[in-house]
Amino acid sequence: MIHLIVGNTGSGKTTYSNHLKIKTKGIIFSIDKWNKILFLPDKKPNDGLEWFLERIDRAESIILNLIEQLENSKTDSILDLGLSKFEHREKFRKFADYHGFDLTTHFLDISKETRLKRIMERNKEKGETFEFEVTKENFDFMENWFEKPNESEMINGILISV
Repeated sequence: MIHLIVGNTGSGKTTYSNHLKIKTKGIIFSIDKWNKILFLPDKKPNDGLEWFLERIDRAESIILNLIEQLENSKTDSILDLGLSKFEHREKFRKFADYHGFDLTTHFLDISKETRLKRIMERNKEKGETFEFEVTKENFDFMENWFEKPNESEMINGILISV
């Protein structure tokens, strides 16, 4: 089973993924961790969104290969990859369809106020799910970047709202 974990910045995707991991004994792919370890040490001040998107796309090529191996081993894949755009989510749905893998979308639909509060607390506390600071500017950018899953994406999906 492939689990797409969808939600805007601060919705609790990583925390939710960690709980799902315990429940399913699955493997989490968290793009925040990959970014922190593989990409951020090389980022230059002028590197922007395209720089990140290129690296994320390359990382996802490896992730797709690993998902195939996990599916063949009957192990769930939990994708905490941002998945902010319909097109990004569709990439994984098409992959699952092509290979005959089951896929469930989990949408964490959490209010902007709650998410902003969580981000500010996470930045300050630097707790278990902290990978890097999210500025108010980054948060505001993601508010306009994120596309909520549509009705067809949520067929047989799981909606979490607070």
